[in-house]
Amino acid sequence: MIKQELLDELRERKAKAFAGGGEERIAKRHARGQMTARERVDELFDKDSFQESGALVDHDCTSHGFDKRSMPGDGVITGVGYIDGRPVSAFSQDFTVGGGALGRMHSLKISDAMDRAGELGMPFVAINDSGGARIQEGVNSLSGYGQVFYRNVYLSGIVPQIAIIAGPCMGGAAYSPALMDFLIMTKQKATNMCICGPAVIRAATGQVVTAEEVGSADMHATVSGNIHFVANDDKHALEITRKLLSFLPANNMQDPPHNLSPQITLEKDEGMNEIVPEENRQP
Repeated sequence: MIKQELLDELRERKAKAFAGGGEERIAKRHARGQMTARERVDELFDKDSFQESGALVDHDCTSHGFDKRSMPGDGVITGVGYIDGRPVSAFSQDFTVGGGALGRMHSLKISDAMDRAGELGMPFVAINDSGGARIQEGVNSLSGYGQVFYRNVYLSGIVPQIAIIAGPCMGGAAYSPALMDFLIMTKQKATNMCICGPAVIRAATGQVVTAEEVGSADMHATVSGNIHFVANDDKHALEITRKLLSFLPANNMQDPPHNLSPQITLEKDEGMNEIVPEENRQP
């Protein structure tokens, strides 16, 4: 029989994981008009269908004081759920936990979610909101990005991959979305996708630019062509994702959904007689 102490510990750990970065950081996001990582997942998937994996995972870094620091979920939520009754694998980065930066365990969770999408033949959705590589973990963080990029390429042409840019997406974080099939980006000011930020560009080239000029949704939609859909906010981006998935097959072995709303009838259509004229000289 399971001891009550173990059950209490499990509930405590789950409550800590679900709290993310805490009420204060969550309140700041809401003040900026942004959803939390969990709110995005809840909005994307059918009600009560999302099954999270790795909720109790924490980082395994012991340097730079990380041995005394906890990071619930290591800054990312991963799992599988249903969207309009069809299974989809996804991750949602939690900016309230360490800026959503990618470390070793963070990358392993994403890699597992991508592997699941490929093995089970289901679409993959990535909700990006990250400060980039967790530099304190050094090569482990950079290697983690490599594992994600490898899977982006492997899954290409096998299952649909959709990326939502809902926050910072700079440096290594920008490569993975660029390797995916469809990119959706919000107009919110804090949302930028670029390889190098203004400070790095100025140091390397001497050119002074703003974050909006090199990484905003408008720039990518009109100049670089990296973004396919521009969303007004988080909720709009998730609505676009759901609609986009309704047009796509789950994998390369299936046909696209073909659900015709109007009923096809075999009645005569007299209007067809007007298309081809009786006179052969009349266009």
